[in-house]
Amino acid sequence: MANSKYEYVKKFEADDKLPPYNWIVVRIDGCHFHRFTADQEFEKPNDQNALDLMNSCAVSMMDQFPDIVFAYGVSDEYSFILKETTQFYQRRSSKILSLFVSYFSALYIFKWKDFFPHKALELPPFFDGRVVCYPKLRIVRDYLTWRQVDCHINNQYNTCFWMLVKSGKSVKEAQELLKGTQTKDKNELLFQQFGINYAKLPAIFRKGSCVYKDKVEETVKLDDTGNPIKRVRMKVTVGHFDIIGPKFWSEHPNILEEES
Repeated sequence: MANSKYEYVKKFEADDKLPPYNWIVVRIDGCHFHRFTADQEFEKPNDQNALDLMNSCAVSMMDQFPDIVFAYGVSDEYSFILKETTQFYQRRSSKILSLFVSYFSALYIFKWKDFFPHKALELPPFFDGRVVCYPKLRIVRDYLTWRQVDCHINNQYNTCFWMLVKSGKSVKEAQELLKGTQTKDKNELLFQQFGINYAKLPAIFRKGSCVYKDKVEETVKLDDTGNPIKRVRMKVTVGHFDIIGPKFWSEHPNILEEES
């Protein structure tokens, strides 16, 4: 297409290319989700269907965008990790962020009926986001550790808070009872007052969700005698693991691997 005299306006666009050889983290977060979850009457402190919906969206994101090598989600938040060598959308920050936020929001609405077939959307859900670059894999691991620690702190508090409220305490009374408490105090409160062993709660609540590609053996067809023929394939997988310690990463060394 021939240039026109009006194309000079493109010179005003900011050069927002992210620095090369940096890991890219895109974190999206539900915007005003406290109101959204209240209007939709989500189960407190955790709604399993809502978490499954978020995870399904993350799986679709990884299927659609192979440059994503790992994703970690908790509550209404998801972090997507892109390798340091990616050239996804020429590493343009505005392109990457707008694409991730818009596509995830669209998936959330599109998939809603699969997880809440008897609950119509009362408000349009939407997400905000940010893009951050990290120059070293060690910092990426620290970032993921930070998010999982945050998951534990928030979930433990919310579990205590909502159990107190459901038992008859007012919001203010529950907040006062929990003010200044430490991890041990909250564990004792849950066990002594409600018979809940926090460590036995579902891992998805306590640890969040990891989405990654893993080797899975699948039946591809049957032979002439009816026996299954299996192949090992890479498949997007959802799990709920401790990613603070080394065990998960040592078992999956190829997920986050620096270029030599």
